[in-house]
Amino acid sequence: MLVGPQSMEPDDTLIARTLDGELAAFEQLVERHREIVFRVAARIVGTDDAEDISQDTFLRAFHRLDQYRGTASFRTWLLQIAQNTALNALAWARRRPTDTASEPPEMADRDPIRQPAMELERRERQQRLEFKLTALRPEYRSLLVLRDLEGLSYDEIAEVLEMPLGSVKGRLYRARGELIELLRNNTYDWELPA
Repeated sequence: MLVGPQSMEPDDTLIARTLDGELAAFEQLVERHREIVFRVAARIVGTDDAEDISQDTFLRAFHRLDQYRGTASFRTWLLQIAQNTALNALAWARRRPTDTASEPPEMADRDPIRQPAMELERRERQQRLEFKLTALRPEYRSLLVLRDLEGLSYDEIAEVLEMPLGSVKGRLYRARGELIELLRNNTYDWELPA
């Protein structure tokens, strides 16, 4: 990662430099936004496919960079591409036969003596939450990921998902309700009141 004045350049400056043919500027954009794109992708399609979705997102962004108008932040525009790429991958995966297990992935073997019990419990809960998220409809999953896990504002989500602000709020309310019902079906894990 670059250190110095170039690494602090605004996205708009890096975009202009990229459009002028400077690939190093786009590499800075990728480095700056890689983590959030990966997190959003992972929470929509799962960690196994998130790297592919992330790479596809940046490739699409690069080829469409001249279409970026600056009406929203670059991050919002990029997350919109990531969202659409992830949902397209899910739709494609549903159309092909698969032998995937319906169980959550096993945690990597770890020495329990070296890992504090609370950290292990937190990770297990996070893993179960991510598994429960996969049971939601993709559009609900996207809303929850963007708002509750990534902390985007309602306005940013409306831009990313290209839907009215009222629809974002209403669907997010229904998505949370659906997730709570899924979690209540396993109160041992979540200790939710009935």
